[in-house]
Amino acid sequence: MPGCGTRSSAAPCPVSGTGGAPAFADARLFAYGAAAGMLADLLFGDPRRGHPVAAFGRAAGAVERVLWHDHRAWGALHTLVCAGGGAGAAAVAARAVRRSPAASVALTAAVTWSVVGGTSLGREARAIGGALAAGDLETARERLPHLCGRDPHSLDGQQMARAVVESVAENTSDAVVGALVWGALGGVPGLVAFRAVNTLDAMVGHKSARYRRYGWASARLDDVAGWPGARLTAALAVLAGDDPRGAVRAWRADAAAHPSPNAGPVEASFAGALGVRLGGTLSYAGRVEHRAVLNGAAGRAVAVPDIERAVRLSRRVGVLALAACAAGRLAVSYVRAGHGDKGHSA
Repeated sequence: MPGCGTRSSAAPCPVSGTGGAPAFADARLFAYGAAAGMLADLLFGDPRRGHPVAAFGRAAGAVERVLWHDHRAWGALHTLVCAGGGAGAAAVAARAVRRSPAASVALTAAVTWSVVGGTSLGREARAIGGALAAGDLETARERLPHLCGRDPHSLDGQQMARAVVESVAENTSDAVVGALVWGALGGVPGLVAFRAVNTLDAMVGHKSARYRRYGWASARLDDVAGWPGARLTAALAVLAGDDPRGAVRAWRADAAAHPSPNAGPVEASFAGALGVRLGGTLSYAGRVEHRAVLNGAAGRAVAVPDIERAVRLSRRVGVLALAACAAGRLAVSYVRAGHGDKGHSA
């Protein structure tokens, strides 16, 4: 009996899911699901109860209590178990709903809503900005740890405003754009893996006595995972900001001086786009760091109204990132589908 693709058969061969029409269909489902998840975040913010990221954090803490040793290898195992387990569970869930387009979109939407945090980021920043505008420094100091790890008792109002703008910039990459990039690359498992790695870095990736060795693998993996999202965030800040030339200038001149390879481009481009100075002296739980000033030549000191400007810039960057990631995945899938059709015709 003749098979598909033979001279005596008129039936076309099915296109492989690795490069043809199914891949393009998957890309469309990702675009629909990611857009729905971003809309849910816009409307509702983070889930108020049973947040999956909080549940992951509790599970990672339990794994740490079992595995902790002051050694990089044990920390690497912790990273593998937690991030690998999360991504593996997401892959199983995605495969389970693969035959149902509606279920695939719903899963992508739910996971996107769970892992992005742009709306909650903006709410926290605006709450601190409101307290600062009212002259209520104590309330601002109480809320600042919800947004960043600075020591609020060592900061005055202007320094807290600068800390908020810096946190909005960095978390636009970590909480929104980076997740969308890895979602476009890896679907639901990519979304979950990125958030797992980012959460592990926040938990164990800092240079305290307990985590200097144990958290090394999580910190390095977060640097790698955050690299593409940080560059896309910086580029979109150039496009969405009030001063594109200033954003490019600050990015090129100052990003490399930042101790973080990913926060540097993001904070520098935000500083240039907003026309402010970021960086300088910082205090973390009694530990003082003296960092390079970003956009120091052209920027002014951060003022309280710049918090709202930063939040609006972050929102525009998030919308552009969704469009760029969805369009990028669709374009790649379309090209692959076209090549698959050519290969079949041949």
